[in-house]
Amino acid sequence: MENEGRIALSILNSQFSIKPEIPLFLAPLAGYTDQAFRLLCKDCGAEVLVSEMVSADGLTRDSAKTIKYILFDDVERPLGIQIFGNNPHVMAKAAEFLLPYNPDFIDVNMGCPVKKVIRRGAGSALMQTPELAEAIVKEIKRTIGANIPLSVKFRSGMDANNLNYLDFGKRMEASGADFLCLHPRTVKQMFSGKSNWKHIKELKSVISIPLIGNGDILCPEDAQRMMQETNCNGLMIGRGALGKPWLFSQIRQLLTNGSYNPVTKANLLQIILKHIDYALRFKREAVVVKEMRSQLCFYTRGLLGAAELRNKINHIDSLSELITTLNTAFTPF
Repeated sequence: MENEGRIALSILNSQFSIKPEIPLFLAPLAGYTDQAFRLLCKDCGAEVLVSEMVSADGLTRDSAKTIKYILFDDVERPLGIQIFGNNPHVMAKAAEFLLPYNPDFIDVNMGCPVKKVIRRGAGSALMQTPELAEAIVKEIKRTIGANIPLSVKFRSGMDANNLNYLDFGKRMEASGADFLCLHPRTVKQMFSGKSNWKHIKELKSVISIPLIGNGDILCPEDAQRMMQETNCNGLMIGRGALGKPWLFSQIRQLLTNGSYNPVTKANLLQIILKHIDYALRFKREAVVVKEMRSQLCFYTRGLLGAAELRNKINHIDSLSELITTLNTAFTPF
């Protein structure tokens, strides 16, 4: 279909459009894609951002504690807010709560495989109750209207013997979703094994709305191959960007120029320090030092002496000591 990629961009607020025909999305990752990391990924080439997963019940019952997850700056646009839950009325009420914050789209999580979410009948559990999933999408769309795009992110199915992504995707389209995102792993797989990109290609062939491909994009070549193999309308990168936020710019370079610039150890240090600076805008120093430990596990992956460095970082409690340790570890080459 002519200009298929541009359809994916038209679903976003026209006030905040982006140029590439195949947009690069940062996936919602609970505990990781906070404002600091989103801003960093934006600097590193991410073109569409999504919030951390937000509880619909939290927004409607205890919004004061949950609201921090939905705050964002205009520089982050286009940005979507992802919500999860299992009650159509509550989900619609949560979506309505988001409207004054003017997100560029609202995303419904129907793919989270974490047990505590599934036990609530939310996330990927909704793939077992497609009628309820349909009701949720219909009620949200009826509430928010046509001006705010609605997306649904889901998986291939519960396990290898229960793959229902084709029927589920068609149901979500018929219920009012404006675009979809498929992570082609089963719920049973969690994040292990390989994602099956053939599922993305197959779903793309049976729906008429844009489809974003997600799963196992760990290097620029993966992104190029997914685009070629699936004909998807956009690429969503999640775990592949942890410790490598520059992956977005490298993907765009490869897709545009056929090659990309490597990241040096000096570049890596600059990015880590920028991440810390962004985090300090939103959180207390003690919280930043503690939370950066998990991020630094990804940043230091594959480096010589990484295990020793991570062990040292995990016992640091002050920002000044953390920065001194990082500068010593990363310079000189």
